[in-house]
Amino acid sequence: MSSALTDLFPHPIVQAPMAGGVSVPTLAAAVCEAGGLGFLAAGYKTADGLYQEIKQLRSLTARPFGVNLFLPQPEYADQAAVDVYAHQLSGEAAWYETELGDPESGRDDGYEAKLAVLLDNPVPVVSFHFGTPSREVLDSLRRVGTFTLVTATTAEEALAVEWAGADAVIAQGAEAGGHQGTHRDIPEIDGSALGLLSLVSQIRETVRIPIVAAGGIMRGGQIAAVLAAGASAAQLGTAFLATPESGAHAVHKQALTNPLFVRTELTRAFSGRPARGLVNRFLREHGPYAPPAYPEVHHLTAPLRKAAARAGDAQGMALWAGQGHRMARDLPAGQLVEVLAAELATARTALSGEGPR
Repeated sequence: MSSALTDLFPHPIVQAPMAGGVSVPTLAAAVCEAGGLGFLAAGYKTADGLYQEIKQLRSLTARPFGVNLFLPQPEYADQAAVDVYAHQLSGEAAWYETELGDPESGRDDGYEAKLAVLLDNPVPVVSFHFGTPSREVLDSLRRVGTFTLVTATTAEEALAVEWAGADAVIAQGAEAGGHQGTHRDIPEIDGSALGLLSLVSQIRETVRIPIVAAGGIMRGGQIAAVLAAGASAAQLGTAFLATPESGAHAVHKQALTNPLFVRTELTRAFSGRPARGLVNRFLREHGPYAPPAYPEVHHLTAPLRKAAARAGDAQGMALWAGQGHRMARDLPAGQLVEVLAAELATARTALSGEGPR
């Protein structure tokens, strides 16, 4: 198996790209400097905003880093269902004294413009979410020296990633916080995602490209487990969300270990696509009725989420988190990488049977 990915960073630890202002340059730089692979999230940013963040990150570290792109989504949302959901959310708008967003604010997240930035100013690694980019896109990035990864949630999706020509696949298990990176949004299969170890094992037997395992990983021992299952590295999001360098709202960070939030669920309430978050009032009240309409619902609820954040109201925010959220540690990002690496080394020693007798 190619080591082109893991040769880029000393520890098999990848900081997940978390959109919405979480994966800021200071977080990515701290992870890179500690020997992991830091990531910027291009999602919901302008192309110029992405360029400025890349420029800032390069001023903070000379180590390799990555950028994540959202793929454009097909137009299949039921407009009538979106209108009904908007009506249901009118009470939320009144409560937070704001207007609902325009569901028709754009479907492609500025994909082509952001891709142009990454081709004109190549970065070491680019990953993709919500589908498989074309072979032409992957080849163009390879020509400028960029290593490419694509998220998959099934072995079939991983095979499509390999066929398209990506350098590696991110195996995202059901435990992962935030949006599931399914290639097609099919409501009938909501809740059927595989757990990470089963997914990594199936993908390992399906494709020959390297695997990065993602989903609920919070400790070095879990990293050792996914490496033993066939992954080349582990991607952690929630673990880094709690760090001081993370751009997450303070209320979001505190909620990860707040006894008030005891579990997570996959929901369409905030964006119209399945995403795992802490169960709060908004999720409970609106999740059962949210239509499969991304990014229309994302645009619709954006002002509500921002207003809740301004008010410090955790019950109205999208508190994305993986299933391991209660294990979050309030450590600086660089120190967290070091702790994870030490835990990984200890676990590997125990697995090899070379520990003290």
